[in-house]
Amino acid sequence: MEMNGLQLRSRATNEGELQLSLMRVPAAEPGPDEVLVRIDATPINPSDIGLLFGAADMHNAKFFGSGDDAKVVAPIPEAYRRSMAARVGQSLPVGNEGAGEVIKAGANAQNLLGKTVAIIGGAMYAQYRTLKASDCLQLPAGTSAAEGASCFVNPLTALGMTETMRREGHPALVHTAAASNLGQMLNKICLNDGIQLVNIVRSDEQTKILRDAGAVHVVNSSKPSFMDDLVAALTDTGAQLAAAPARALLNPR
Repeated sequence: MEMNGLQLRSRATNEGELQLSLMRVPAAEPGPDEVLVRIDATPINPSDIGLLFGAADMHNAKFFGSGDDAKVVAPIPEAYRRSMAARVGQSLPVGNEGAGEVIKAGANAQNLLGKTVAIIGGAMYAQYRTLKASDCLQLPAGTSAAEGASCFVNPLTALGMTETMRREGHPALVHTAAASNLGQMLNKICLNDGIQLVNIVRSDEQTKILRDAGAVHVVNSSKPSFMDDLVAALTDTGAQLAAAPARALLNPR
């Protein structure tokens, strides 16, 4: 019996609009080394938002229809249309990673059948996804899809930061979005690996989150003493390399 499921699509039009809509897509039968996953959870990262919304003005987005025919339409400001020109007219699937149950498996992937896996490979904002078994990470027994849906993008980004630091010969690292999901992961990695990390946050609440997690150097950018605190932390650690979040690159304001 052929299966099909809904998939979220993002499309820029010649009229200067961004359209988000649902498309009914057949679930491809898995090949020998593939699995079919029923997606139960997906995260939203800045990298997902970049493709999902592009440069559209989501403050002026409008919602139309209902159910499978629901659609969100937002204007793309004239100043940013050139940056989205390459994707005009294309209906693009969205979502870098997710997690769910393997409901069908090819001959060489039967060990994953019925297992809950984390997956990466794009087009994850959907109900079903067929992909290679090598793109799956079997989650420990008792781990929910929601708990395992962020196994790739943020963890690998955090590890990439520390590996870049080591390769370039730096003694420490600065992170400018330290209380984020990624930042908390980075803090744990640095504590485990003995790396000195300067965590920059925006509030007392965020400071507490990191202090409770064992962070040594936490500076609050909302404090009048921020610059003095930052200079002191940089002097103490010798940090000269900083990592900025993708969110800041998407929206410098």
